[in-house]
Amino acid sequence: MTDIAKPLSGRIALVTGASRGIGAATAKALARAGAHVILVSRKVKALEAVEDEIHAFGGTSTIAPIDLMEPDAVTRLASAIAGRWQTLDIMVLAAAYLPELTPTSQIEPKQFNQALLTNVVATQALLAGFDPLLRRAEAGRIIGLTSSLARTPRPYWGAYGATKAAFENLLETYAAEVERLSPLRVVIVDPGATRTEMRARAYPGEDPATVKAPEVVADRLLALLVEGFDSLHRERID
Repeated sequence: MTDIAKPLSGRIALVTGASRGIGAATAKALARAGAHVILVSRKVKALEAVEDEIHAFGGTSTIAPIDLMEPDAVTRLASAIAGRWQTLDIMVLAAAYLPELTPTSQIEPKQFNQALLTNVVATQALLAGFDPLLRRAEAGRIIGLTSSLARTPRPYWGAYGATKAAFENLLETYAAEVERLSPLRVVIVDPGATRTEMRARAYPGEDPATVKAPEVVADRLLALLVEGFDSLHRERID
């Protein structure tokens, strides 16, 4: 019988970008709901701080400090997790890299490559690495955080928008591929304007108090995980 106060009790969840912002808020929300959360980020001290908060309210978690851009990092992580758990119930793809805002003709190659590796290549690696564990779950769920820029190009945002368009394409294609083969379901969420470090970099003159906190997005993602929906679900959080 499901614990109403902890609807994710017994579930294993993995959250990328879990050291700050929406990723950290979501990790804590899932832990409060009873999930054991695997915290993924390259920032060890920040991950430890999130884990300390989770343990302080009685939740459980495991930190996985890896750099998603490193070759074979995801493969090693997937192997380690498969050695400990038989399934992965939830995967939240919250990690992202924002290159400098610039005209398309002046995109800095190194930053563009970093965005491609983090936002696209690592996404495919995560889908490939955790596909077996996700398919074995009773009701596996993948949530990918996107941006309106993926579908509505905006001047100077070309590098980031292009990677998010590719990110969405990968998730939509994967959702179609697994639709009739397993109960695994995919959600693509545009969190909208949210008070994060990335947002502050993009809009340095904006008053943070005028946009919603990451916890608002985390609460909606948690609600989605206990709802039923078709193979692909998409929404924006305003």
